[in-house]
Amino acid sequence: MQKLWLFFVLCFFFFPTNGQKKTPNFNAQIDSILKTKPITYKGINNYLRPFRRDTTKLKILAQKFEDASYLDGKTYVENLLGIQFRNYSLFDKAITTHTFALETAKRAKSIEFEVFSLNMLGVDYRKMDANRTALDYNYEALKLAETVDNPSLGLQRSIAVSLNSMGNIYLLLKQYDLAIERFKKSQKIERSINNQLGLAINYQNIGYAKDAQGKTDEALDYFLKSLAINNKINNIFGKVICNGSIANIYIKQNKAKKAIALITTNFDAVKRLGNKEMLSNYYLNLGWAQGKLNQFLNAEKNINSGLAIAKKYNFALEQSYAYSYLSELYQQKKEYKKALEFYKLSYEFESKISNERNTQYVNDLIIKYDSERKNNEIKNLAKQNEIAQLQLVKNRNIWAIILVTFLLIIAVLYFLYRQRLLKKQKRILTLEQDVLRTQMNPHFIFNALNSIKHYIINNEQKNAVRYLNKFSKLVRKILESSKLKEVSLQEELETMDLYMNIENIRFSNEIDYVFKVDENLDLANIKVPPLVLQPFLENALWHGLSSKKGDKKIVLSVFKPSADFVQIDIEDNGIGRTASAKIKSNKIINRKSIGIELTKERLQNFIKDFQNPFSIIFNDLFDDDKKPKGTKVALKIPIT
Repeated sequence: MQKLWLFFVLCFFFFPTNGQKKTPNFNAQIDSILKTKPITYKGINNYLRPFRRDTTKLKILAQKFEDASYLDGKTYVENLLGIQFRNYSLFDKAITTHTFALETAKRAKSIEFEVFSLNMLGVDYRKMDANRTALDYNYEALKLAETVDNPSLGLQRSIAVSLNSMGNIYLLLKQYDLAIERFKKSQKIERSINNQLGLAINYQNIGYAKDAQGKTDEALDYFLKSLAINNKINNIFGKVICNGSIANIYIKQNKAKKAIALITTNFDAVKRLGNKEMLSNYYLNLGWAQGKLNQFLNAEKNINSGLAIAKKYNFALEQSYAYSYLSELYQQKKEYKKALEFYKLSYEFESKISNERNTQYVNDLIIKYDSERKNNEIKNLAKQNEIAQLQLVKNRNIWAIILVTFLLIIAVLYFLYRQRLLKKQKRILTLEQDVLRTQMNPHFIFNALNSIKHYIINNEQKNAVRYLNKFSKLVRKILESSKLKEVSLQEELETMDLYMNIENIRFSNEIDYVFKVDENLDLANIKVPPLVLQPFLENALWHGLSSKKGDKKIVLSVFKPSADFVQIDIEDNGIGRTASAKIKSNKIINRKSIGIELTKERLQNFIKDFQNPFSIIFNDLFDDDKKPKGTKVALKIPIT
């Protein structure tokens, strides 16, 4: 895992440092800005940029602007103060100060500074691993910024900050493709407004994601691009971060001498910046590189220096790295007992960090989904009320027609009524299907999330991450296919594979399911209704296999019995339909299963333009002793 330089964010500097300029007189600048009172970030920054890192002067400015009722200037200053607190790892102070800035922005009725403050709060909470809260602040900032039709330069930068911050959260949660997607969107905006620093930051963050994916050559390329821009704009903070990342890659590429030279060159700059987390990482990287060259005394000294800083400021990630490097160092020295002790400490810290992040994230998903489920129930009641209203309107029309006495008028009204009735019946059917969909989906999704949460509670982190990824892909496919009338058979089989993966969690992965597909079939060109196979697989799971003891198996076969049809067989070795029906009849609550009937209706609608009909045949399977050994469903769908 690459080191995440948590202080390298888009909000650290909005403008690069270009050479050495004479610092203007502080009091003169205060007088000048109070005469014009600019209301945009850019306008205020033109006056106050030289003092942005001087906390003493910033506090004076905040009071001066409050006294002068210059709220735009005050929220600018409060945000810069919060950034300085964050840079020194004073996260509670940073959150308090940025909250003040948000309140001041609302008093000033400045959308630009309100968005800016929301983004800063998102960064603060991300530093503290409160990822869901951070994501909420960034989404709120992005949503507010997008309400403006022609956003100013400051708002465009804030949108880029929101996207960059979301990418950093996905980076922490190991969702690397999503992170890269957000970074590139942020980079597109930065390029359009010619913000070189924003481009450099996003290059750096993409490099982190590539490094985490094991693509060190690509990561190095992105780090070098970021360094080139930082050199161009003379951004010392950015240069130090880029060189640290490049040194880290050199160590992984067994170029320890190059890494040590790069780290040594930048060490004085790191100390001057005063960022303790960065300083800790530099010590750790230096010790790690020296260990690679068997310089054991220096290596141990520098690693321990980095560890001491990490302990003092409670940097859990850096402590994990330090123990890992010490374990590697003692292993090289053949002191295996100490190596094992440090390895256990490293694993303990890494597991704690990963577990806390994933548990919090999944719990937040469940809480959010509970809220959405309640909202769905409210929507269902509203739709049912609309259905009742439509029924009342229909009855009223019937009575109106009866009152018409003239045969010609009756005939005309009856014709018009029939047309309206058909439209209303179609509307009623649509609403009923919507109600059914919102009632069925929450059950499966909620149970799937709880199953994944069970893995996390049992500390099965790899399984949790794997199934969470599969679950997110399945939900995305379901949402995409819900808008389509048909999908390719290849896409349908991929979705069913994800569905079986998720459902198999609840069976403790006891089910052996196999997809057998005729190699001569062109699955991409065969169309079927989306999710048409799901009800049959669900029946096989919950009616055929859930009550069965011993081995459990499902075989899905796809072949072409003739030129006009494709056939899909779903065979299970369950208890059979007779035994399943008996179990169902003994249940206290006996709900009618309508999944297959709805599937038949969907297939009927799907083939209305085909020459041939579809067919569904259920076959009970028996062994040589005439005992049930499962069920086979044969679904034949026309392709012409």
